[in-house]
Amino acid sequence: MNQLSDRINNLSTSATLAMAAKAREMRAEGKDIIGLSLGEPDFNTPDFIKDAAIDAINQNYNSYTPVDGYGDLKNAIITKFKRDNNLNYVPAQIVVSTGAKQSLSNVAAVLINEGDEVILPCPYWVSYSDIVKLNGGIPVEVKTSIDTDFKMTAEQLEAAITPKTKMIWYSSPCNPSGSVYSEQELRSLARVLEKYPNIFVVSDEIYEHINFKGGHFSMANIDHMYDRTITVNGVSKAFAMTGWRIGYIGAPDWIARACNKMQGQVTSGANCIAQRAVITALETDPSSISYMVEKFKERRKLILNLLNEIDGFKSNEPEGAFYVFPDVSAYFGKTIKGTTINNATDMSMFLLQEALVATVTGEAFGNPDCIRISYAASEENIKEAIKRIKDVLN
Repeated sequence: MNQLSDRINNLSTSATLAMAAKAREMRAEGKDIIGLSLGEPDFNTPDFIKDAAIDAINQNYNSYTPVDGYGDLKNAIITKFKRDNNLNYVPAQIVVSTGAKQSLSNVAAVLINEGDEVILPCPYWVSYSDIVKLNGGIPVEVKTSIDTDFKMTAEQLEAAITPKTKMIWYSSPCNPSGSVYSEQELRSLARVLEKYPNIFVVSDEIYEHINFKGGHFSMANIDHMYDRTITVNGVSKAFAMTGWRIGYIGAPDWIARACNKMQGQVTSGANCIAQRAVITALETDPSSISYMVEKFKERRKLILNLLNEIDGFKSNEPEGAFYVFPDVSAYFGKTIKGTTINNATDMSMFLLQEALVATVTGEAFGNPDCIRISYAASEENIKEAIKRIKDVLN
Protein backbone atom coordinates (compact mmCIF):
# COMPACT_ATOMS: atom_id res chain seq x y z
CA MET A 1 0.00 0.00 0.00
CA ASN A 2 1.35 3.42 -0.97
CA GLN A 3 1.44 5.46 2.22
CA LEU A 4 3.78 8.16 0.98
CA SER A 5 2.79 11.75 1.63
CA ASP A 6 0.91 13.81 -0.92
CA ARG A 7 3.89 16.14 -0.80
CA ILE A 8 6.29 13.60 -2.29
CA ASN A 9 3.71 12.01 -4.56
CA ASN A 10 3.06 15.41 -6.17
CA LEU A 11 6.76 16.26 -6.51
CA SER A 12 8.33 15.94 -9.96
CA THR A 13 11.60 14.13 -10.49
CA SER A 14 14.41 16.43 -11.62
CA ALA A 15 14.43 16.08 -15.42
CA THR A 16 18.15 16.76 -15.68
CA LEU A 17 18.99 14.06 -13.14
CA ALA A 18 16.47 11.66 -14.69
CA MET A 19 18.00 12.05 -18.14
CA ALA A 20 21.48 11.56 -16.72
CA ALA A 21 20.31 8.37 -14.99
CA LYS A 22 18.75 7.08 -18.22
CA ALA A 23 21.98 7.79 -20.09
CA ARG A 24 23.95 5.86 -17.46
CA GLU A 25 21.60 2.89 -17.83
CA MET A 26 22.09 2.84 -21.59
CA ARG A 27 25.87 3.09 -21.20
CA ALA A 28 25.73 0.11 -18.86
CA GLU A 29 23.98 -1.76 -21.69
CA GLY A 30 26.98 -1.04 -23.88
CA LYS A 31 25.58 1.91 -25.85
CA ASP A 32 27.87 4.80 -26.77
CA ILE A 33 25.95 7.69 -25.21
CA ILE A 34 27.24 11.25 -25.47
CA GLY A 35 25.96 13.16 -22.45
CA LEU A 36 25.00 16.78 -23.07
CA SER A 37 22.34 16.86 -20.36
CA LEU A 38 24.03 17.68 -17.05
CA GLY A 39 24.90 21.23 -16.02
CA GLU A 40 28.38 20.39 -14.85
CA PRO A 41 31.75 21.80 -15.98
CA ASP A 42 33.99 19.14 -17.52
CA PHE A 43 37.05 20.67 -15.86
CA ASN A 44 38.73 19.50 -12.69
CA THR A 45 38.64 21.69 -9.60
CA PRO A 46 41.73 23.96 -9.77
CA ASP A 47 44.77 22.62 -7.90
CA PHE A 48 45.07 25.63 -5.60
CA ILE A 49 41.57 24.88 -4.25
CA LYS A 50 42.30 21.17 -3.85
CA ASP A 51 45.50 22.04 -1.98
CA ALA A 52 43.49 24.17 0.44
CA ALA A 53 41.21 21.21 1.13
CA ILE A 54 44.20 18.94 1.78
CA ASP A 55 45.63 21.53 4.17
CA ALA A 56 42.30 21.62 6.02
CA ILE A 57 42.36 17.85 6.43
CA ASN A 58 45.91 17.97 7.74
CA GLN A 59 44.91 20.75 10.15
CA ASN A 60 42.26 18.39 11.54
CA TYR A 61 39.13 20.21 10.45
CA ASN A 62 36.64 17.48 11.22
CA SER A 63 34.06 18.87 13.63
CA TYR A 64 30.55 20.22 13.17
CA THR A 65 30.57 23.64 11.53
CA PRO A 66 28.47 26.67 12.52
CA VAL A 67 25.02 26.31 10.95
CA ASP A 68 25.44 29.41 8.79
CA GLY A 69 29.12 28.81 7.92
CA TYR A 70 32.58 29.50 9.28
CA GLY A 71 33.14 33.13 10.18
CA ASP A 72 36.18 33.48 7.93
CA LEU A 73 34.27 31.95 5.02
CA LYS A 74 31.46 34.45 5.56
CA ASN A 75 34.07 37.22 5.53
CA ALA A 76 35.44 35.86 2.24
CA ILE A 77 31.89 35.90 0.81
CA ILE A 78 31.45 39.50 1.98
CA THR A 79 34.72 40.44 0.27
CA LYS A 80 33.62 38.65 -2.91
CA PHE A 81 30.26 40.46 -2.96
CA LYS A 82 32.00 43.81 -2.60
CA ARG A 83 34.74 43.06 -5.14
CA ASP A 84 32.60 41.47 -7.84
CA ASN A 85 29.15 42.98 -7.30
CA ASN A 86 29.66 46.21 -5.34
CA LEU A 87 27.29 44.84 -2.68
CA ASN A 88 27.83 45.53 1.01
CA TYR A 89 26.86 42.83 3.49
CA VAL A 90 27.76 42.02 7.08
CA PRO A 91 28.19 38.50 8.52
CA ALA A 92 24.62 38.38 9.86
CA GLN A 93 23.37 38.65 6.25
CA ILE A 94 25.30 35.63 4.96
CA VAL A 95 24.22 31.98 5.19
CA VAL A 96 26.36 29.15 3.80
CA SER A 97 24.46 26.02 2.72
CA THR A 98 25.00 22.60 1.19
CA GLY A 99 24.80 23.88 -2.37
CA ALA A 100 22.84 26.75 -3.87
CA LYS A 101 19.84 24.42 -4.19
CA GLN A 102 19.60 24.29 -0.41
CA SER A 103 19.98 28.06 -0.30
CA LEU A 104 16.95 28.36 -2.58
CA SER A 105 15.01 25.81 -0.56
CA ASN A 106 15.74 27.67 2.67
CA VAL A 107 14.49 30.95 1.22
CA ALA A 108 11.30 29.33 -0.05
CA ALA A 109 10.65 27.68 3.31
CA VAL A 110 11.02 30.87 5.34
CA LEU A 111 9.14 33.28 3.04
CA ILE A 112 6.39 31.39 1.21
CA ASN A 113 3.02 30.80 2.82
CA GLU A 114 0.27 28.55 1.43
CA GLY A 115 -1.20 30.12 -1.69
CA ASP A 116 1.51 32.73 -2.22
CA GLU A 117 2.35 33.28 -5.88
CA VAL A 118 5.91 33.23 -7.17
CA ILE A 119 6.60 34.65 -10.63
CA LEU A 120 8.96 32.52 -12.73
CA PRO A 121 10.12 33.89 -16.09
CA CYS A 122 10.21 30.93 -18.48
CA PRO A 123 12.48 29.18 -19.06
CA TYR A 124 13.59 28.77 -15.46
CA TRP A 125 15.94 26.38 -13.69
CA VAL A 126 14.33 22.97 -13.45
CA SER A 127 13.89 22.91 -9.65
CA TYR A 128 12.36 26.37 -9.11
CA SER A 129 8.77 25.34 -9.73
CA ASP A 130 8.84 22.26 -7.52
CA ILE A 131 10.67 24.03 -4.69
CA VAL A 132 7.92 26.67 -4.74
CA LYS A 133 5.15 24.06 -4.78
CA LEU A 134 6.82 21.98 -2.08
CA ASN A 135 6.53 25.00 0.21
CA GLY A 136 2.89 25.69 -0.57
CA GLY A 137 3.46 28.36 -3.18
CA ILE A 138 1.91 28.70 -6.62
CA PRO A 139 4.33 29.10 -9.56
CA VAL A 140 3.19 31.75 -12.03
CA GLU A 141 4.96 31.16 -15.32
CA VAL A 142 5.71 34.14 -17.55
CA LYS A 143 6.31 32.92 -21.08
CA THR A 144 9.22 34.32 -23.07
CA SER A 145 10.56 33.29 -26.45
CA ILE A 146 13.76 32.89 -28.38
CA ASP A 147 12.93 36.12 -30.23
CA THR A 148 13.41 38.12 -27.00
CA ASP A 149 16.41 36.02 -25.87
CA PHE A 150 14.13 34.36 -23.30
CA LYS A 151 13.97 37.44 -21.05
CA MET A 152 10.92 38.80 -19.25
CA THR A 153 9.98 42.40 -20.00
CA ALA A 154 8.73 44.98 -17.53
CA GLU A 155 5.32 44.85 -19.19
CA GLN A 156 5.12 41.08 -18.73
CA LEU A 157 6.13 41.40 -15.09
CA GLU A 158 3.46 44.03 -14.43
CA ALA A 159 0.80 41.87 -16.06
CA ALA A 160 1.75 38.84 -13.93
CA ILE A 161 1.52 40.61 -10.56
CA THR A 162 -1.58 39.98 -8.47
CA PRO A 163 -2.47 40.68 -4.82
CA LYS A 164 -1.10 37.19 -4.04
CA THR A 165 2.34 37.77 -5.56
CA LYS A 166 5.03 37.19 -2.94
CA MET A 167 8.23 36.70 -4.90
CA ILE A 168 10.02 36.63 -8.24
CA TRP A 169 12.74 34.08 -8.96
CA TYR A 170 15.12 34.34 -11.90
CA SER A 171 18.68 33.41 -12.83
CA SER A 172 21.18 35.55 -14.72
CA PRO A 173 23.08 34.16 -16.53
CA CYS A 174 20.14 31.84 -17.00
CA ASN A 175 20.00 28.10 -16.82
CA PRO A 176 18.81 26.83 -19.32
CA SER A 177 18.89 29.64 -21.89
CA GLY A 178 22.21 31.33 -21.14
CA SER A 179 20.45 34.73 -21.22
CA VAL A 180 21.94 37.58 -19.21
CA TYR A 181 19.83 40.46 -17.92
CA SER A 182 21.58 43.78 -18.50
CA GLU A 183 21.63 46.57 -15.92
CA GLN A 184 19.09 48.48 -18.01
CA GLU A 185 16.76 45.48 -18.17
CA LEU A 186 16.95 44.84 -14.42
CA ARG A 187 16.35 48.50 -13.65
CA SER A 188 13.29 48.36 -15.89
CA LEU A 189 11.95 45.42 -13.87
CA ALA A 190 12.82 47.23 -10.64
CA ARG A 191 10.77 50.26 -11.68
CA VAL A 192 7.74 48.00 -11.80
CA LEU A 193 8.60 46.45 -8.43
CA GLU A 194 9.00 49.89 -6.85
CA LYS A 195 5.20 50.09 -6.95
CA TYR A 196 4.89 46.78 -5.07
CA PRO A 197 7.12 47.03 -1.98
CA ASN A 198 5.97 43.69 -0.52
CA ILE A 199 7.33 41.57 -3.37
CA PHE A 200 10.70 39.90 -2.80
CA VAL A 201 13.24 38.87 -5.43
CA VAL A 202 15.48 35.82 -5.59
CA SER A 203 18.40 36.61 -7.88
CA ASP A 204 20.21 33.37 -8.71
CA GLU A 205 23.71 34.33 -9.84
CA ILE A 206 25.42 30.93 -9.77
CA TYR A 207 26.72 31.40 -13.36
CA GLU A 208 27.91 34.94 -12.69
CA HIS A 209 31.50 34.44 -13.86
CA ILE A 210 30.58 32.43 -16.97
CA ASN A 211 29.49 35.59 -18.73
CA PHE A 212 30.62 36.28 -22.29
CA LYS A 213 29.35 39.86 -22.49
CA GLY A 214 30.91 41.11 -19.25
CA GLY A 215 29.40 43.62 -16.88
CA HIS A 216 27.41 41.36 -14.56
CA PHE A 217 24.81 43.38 -12.65
CA SER A 218 22.95 42.36 -9.49
CA MET A 219 19.38 43.38 -8.68
CA ALA A 220 20.46 44.17 -5.11
CA ASN A 221 22.59 47.02 -6.49
CA ILE A 222 19.39 49.02 -7.01
CA ASP A 223 18.74 51.09 -3.87
CA HIS A 224 15.09 50.30 -3.31
CA MET A 225 15.66 46.59 -4.10
CA TYR A 226 18.54 45.87 -1.71
CA ASP A 227 16.31 45.26 1.32
CA ARG A 228 14.10 42.76 -0.49
CA THR A 229 16.53 40.91 -2.75
CA ILE A 230 18.07 37.58 -1.83
CA THR A 231 21.23 37.05 -3.89
CA VAL A 232 22.03 33.36 -4.30
CA ASN A 233 25.45 32.17 -5.43
CA GLY A 234 27.96 29.37 -5.00
CA VAL A 235 31.13 27.82 -6.35
CA SER A 236 29.86 24.81 -8.29
CA LYS A 237 29.88 26.27 -11.81
CA ALA A 238 32.63 28.87 -12.06
CA PHE A 239 35.16 26.90 -9.98
CA ALA A 240 34.17 23.40 -11.24
CA MET A 241 33.16 22.38 -7.71
CA THR A 242 29.74 20.79 -8.27
CA GLY A 243 30.41 17.90 -5.90
CA TRP A 244 31.78 20.07 -3.11
CA ARG A 245 28.24 21.31 -2.43
CA ILE A 246 28.71 24.87 -1.17
CA GLY A 247 26.22 27.66 -1.89
CA TYR A 248 25.40 30.87 -0.05
CA ILE A 249 23.07 33.85 0.13
CA GLY A 250 23.40 37.54 0.83
CA ALA A 251 20.08 38.81 2.17
CA PRO A 252 18.36 41.16 4.61
CA ASP A 253 19.48 40.05 8.07
CA TRP A 254 16.00 38.96 9.19
CA ILE A 255 15.72 36.61 6.22
CA ALA A 256 19.23 35.29 6.80
CA ARG A 257 18.42 34.60 10.46
CA ALA A 258 15.31 32.69 9.41
CA CYS A 259 17.32 30.62 6.90
CA ASN A 260 19.86 29.88 9.63
CA LYS A 261 17.04 28.69 11.89
CA MET A 262 15.54 26.51 9.18
CA GLN A 263 18.87 24.99 8.20
CA GLY A 264 19.62 24.24 11.84
CA GLN A 265 16.68 21.85 11.90
CA VAL A 266 17.41 20.22 8.53
CA THR A 267 21.11 19.74 7.75
CA SER A 268 23.00 22.05 10.12
CA GLY A 269 26.30 23.38 8.77
CA ALA A 270 27.88 22.47 5.44
CA ASN A 271 30.92 20.22 5.01
CA CYS A 272 33.94 21.49 6.96
CA ILE A 273 36.64 20.62 4.39
CA ALA A 274 34.66 22.07 1.49
CA GLN A 275 34.12 25.31 3.40
CA ARG A 276 37.86 25.71 4.02
CA ALA A 277 38.58 25.17 0.32
CA VAL A 278 35.93 27.70 -0.71
CA ILE A 279 37.63 30.40 1.36
CA THR A 280 40.64 30.04 -0.94
CA ALA A 281 38.45 29.97 -4.05
CA LEU A 282 36.61 33.18 -3.19
CA GLU A 283 39.67 35.09 -2.00
CA THR A 284 41.35 34.45 -5.35
CA ASP A 285 40.85 36.89 -8.22
CA PRO A 286 38.23 35.58 -10.68
CA SER A 287 40.82 35.83 -13.44
CA SER A 288 42.20 32.56 -12.06
CA ILE A 289 39.36 30.66 -13.71
CA SER A 290 39.25 32.68 -16.96
CA TYR A 291 40.74 29.75 -18.89
CA MET A 292 37.50 27.82 -18.33
CA VAL A 293 35.35 30.75 -19.43
CA GLU A 294 37.41 31.21 -22.60
CA LYS A 295 37.08 27.52 -23.44
CA PHE A 296 33.30 27.68 -22.92
CA LYS A 297 33.17 30.68 -25.23
CA GLU A 298 35.03 28.75 -27.94
CA ARG A 299 32.65 25.82 -27.54
CA ARG A 300 29.65 28.12 -27.74
CA LYS A 301 30.80 29.32 -31.16
CA LEU A 302 31.44 25.75 -32.26
CA ILE A 303 28.08 24.35 -31.20
CA LEU A 304 26.09 27.27 -32.59
CA ASN A 305 27.79 26.91 -35.98
CA LEU A 306 27.01 23.20 -35.99
CA LEU A 307 23.39 23.63 -34.86
CA ASN A 308 22.80 26.21 -37.58
CA GLU A 309 23.42 23.42 -40.10
CA ILE A 310 20.42 21.45 -38.83
CA ASP A 311 17.18 22.33 -40.59
CA GLY A 312 14.40 23.06 -38.11
CA PHE A 313 16.65 24.03 -35.19
CA LYS A 314 16.34 27.71 -34.31
CA SER A 315 19.01 29.03 -31.94
CA ASN A 316 19.91 32.37 -30.45
CA GLU A 317 23.34 33.28 -29.08
CA PRO A 318 23.46 32.77 -25.30
CA GLU A 319 25.46 35.37 -23.39
CA GLY A 320 26.48 33.21 -20.44
CA ALA A 321 26.45 29.79 -18.74
CA PHE A 322 27.26 26.78 -20.94
CA TYR A 323 23.98 25.85 -22.61
CA VAL A 324 22.17 26.39 -25.87
CA PHE A 325 18.38 26.23 -25.89
CA PRO A 326 17.24 25.70 -29.48
CA ASP A 327 13.60 25.86 -30.50
CA VAL A 328 12.77 22.51 -32.12
CA SER A 329 9.03 23.06 -32.61
CA ALA A 330 9.45 22.82 -36.40
CA TYR A 331 9.59 19.05 -35.90
CA PHE A 332 6.38 18.75 -33.89
CA GLY A 333 3.85 16.54 -35.62
CA LYS A 334 6.46 14.89 -37.84
CA THR A 335 7.27 11.18 -37.83
CA ILE A 336 10.92 10.17 -38.09
CA LYS A 337 12.07 6.54 -38.11
CA GLY A 338 8.64 5.48 -36.94
CA THR A 339 8.52 7.92 -34.02
CA THR A 340 6.09 10.84 -33.99
CA ILE A 341 7.52 13.92 -32.28
CA ASN A 342 4.75 15.92 -30.62
CA ASN A 343 6.75 18.01 -28.16
CA ALA A 344 10.19 18.72 -26.74
CA THR A 345 10.06 15.67 -24.49
CA ASP A 346 9.48 13.42 -27.49
CA MET A 347 12.40 15.10 -29.27
CA SER A 348 14.73 14.68 -26.32
CA MET A 349 13.86 10.99 -25.93
CA PHE A 350 14.12 10.42 -29.69
CA LEU A 351 17.63 11.89 -29.75
CA LEU A 352 18.63 9.68 -26.84
CA GLN A 353 17.26 6.50 -28.38
CA GLU A 354 18.20 7.10 -32.02
CA ALA A 355 21.19 9.45 -31.96
CA LEU A 356 22.53 8.25 -28.59
CA VAL A 357 22.81 11.87 -27.42
CA ALA A 358 21.43 12.93 -24.03
CA THR A 359 19.77 16.36 -23.89
CA VAL A 360 16.99 17.70 -21.65
CA THR A 361 13.44 18.60 -22.63
CA GLY A 362 12.55 22.26 -22.35
CA GLU A 363 9.24 21.27 -20.74
CA ALA A 364 11.18 20.73 -17.51
CA PHE A 365 12.20 24.39 -17.66
CA GLY A 366 8.76 25.73 -18.48
CA ASN A 367 9.27 25.91 -22.25
CA PRO A 368 7.72 23.08 -24.32
CA ASP A 369 9.26 24.22 -27.63
CA CYS A 370 12.95 23.86 -26.81
CA ILE A 371 15.58 21.40 -25.64
CA ARG A 372 18.61 22.19 -23.51
CA ILE A 373 22.01 21.13 -24.79
CA SER A 374 25.05 21.55 -22.56
CA TYR A 375 28.37 22.33 -24.20
CA ALA A 376 30.34 21.57 -21.04
CA ALA A 377 31.94 18.77 -23.03
CA SER A 378 34.99 18.22 -25.21
CA GLU A 379 35.03 19.65 -28.73
CA GLU A 380 35.29 16.09 -30.02
CA ASN A 381 32.12 15.06 -28.21
CA ILE A 382 30.28 18.22 -29.28
CA LYS A 383 31.14 17.63 -32.94
CA GLU A 384 30.17 13.97 -32.80
CA ALA A 385 26.94 14.65 -30.90
CA ILE A 386 25.68 17.30 -33.30
CA LYS A 387 26.69 15.13 -36.27
CA ARG A 388 24.59 12.30 -34.85
CA ILE A 389 21.62 14.61 -34.29
CA LYS A 390 21.90 16.03 -37.81
CA ASP A 391 22.20 12.57 -39.37
CA VAL A 392 19.22 11.07 -37.56
CA LEU A 393 16.95 14.04 -38.25
CA ASN A 394 17.89 14.15 -41.92
